Amino acid sequence: MTWWQQIKDKVRVTDAAERWLIVGLGNPGSKYEQSWHNLGYMALDRFAANAGIKLGRLRFRGITGEGEVKGKKVILLKPLTYMNLSGQSVAEASKFYRIPPERIIVLVDDIDLHVGVIRLRAQGSAGTHKGLKSIIAQLGSSDFNRIRIGMGPRPAGDLADIVLANIPGKQRQAVDIALQDAVLA
Repeated sequence: MTWWQQIKDKVRVTDAAERWLIVGLGNPGSKYEQSWHNLGYMALDRFAANAGIKLGRLRFRGITGEGEVKGKKVILLKPLTYMNLSGQSVAEASKFYRIPPERIIVLVDDIDLHVGVIRLRAQGSAGTHKGLKSIIAQLGSSDFNRIRIGMGPRPAGDLADIVLANIPGKQRQAVDIALQDAVLA
């Protein structure tokens, strides 16, 4: 290892102590843009706009942006791996920046919460959410922060059809409030 690599690695470790990785889960493409499963993307887009952070750089199998919020350096990430493989993107970014799971925040839809409700958790199981399952598997830890955004109650039917359906107009106002609450959280 060259002296430059040693210094570069030390600088990255120092920077990592102050960095947070904020991830919005969803599926890429216009087909899914207004679907329930893209609530994480929607919340991250709002967070980025409020913080003045531009999302646009393709890295870590996702779209990223970097900035500072309340004196903390943040990396924003929208995985483009589709929901069920989100962990690949999150793990790559986490490893590159040496951000431990405790400094990762994941914005995600939750069918077990009523529309308009958010839930904050510092750790826990994935439940039925395959995106969270992927992140836990790739990080080897469930000790990351989650902001769950409600889309329930869970109706009868095929779960995939439900989460990939567009958000109905009559529920847009409740969703809008929940997204704002998620951004503030």
